[in-house]
Amino acid sequence: MPVLTKEQQDYKRFAKNKKPKPPLLKNMIMAFIVGGIICTIGQIILNFFVSRGLTPGQAGGPTAIIMVFLGSFLTGIGVYDKIGKYAGAGSIVPITGFANSIVSPAMEFKREGFVFGVAAKMFVVAGPVLVYGISSATLIGLIYYLLNM
Repeated sequence: MPVLTKEQQDYKRFAKNKKPKPPLLKNMIMAFIVGGIICTIGQIILNFFVSRGLTPGQAGGPTAIIMVFLGSFLTGIGVYDKIGKYAGAGSIVPITGFANSIVSPAMEFKREGFVFGVAAKMFVVAGPVLVYGISSATLIGLIYYLLNM
């Protein structure tokens, strides 16, 4: 580790004292509350489908579709970003956060047109996730198939 001069040490101390301290406890509480609310909404939707005669396994698909729609819709009208500023990590609950990550780049580049803007940028984040997910699922499926022959 290089030896710092007195001026460098003084500057490092000065910068450390001026650096804003994030409100960690508040951020954790807000992430917990908002993430819990999003998950509760998902559970309410799942329970609705189960009460209509579907099994929990069958109700998972429609629930996922509705949660993705809600995340995409709220991103499209600008509400999800406000939730994200308020809730931090609580807003990246997997399914709605994934929908937000797909729609956000598309919304950002909509002025470039539907083909080169929205369609091309929509998969900036989703593309690698989809490739990894499909590749992993294929590999696991192949291993499962070979082990159960």
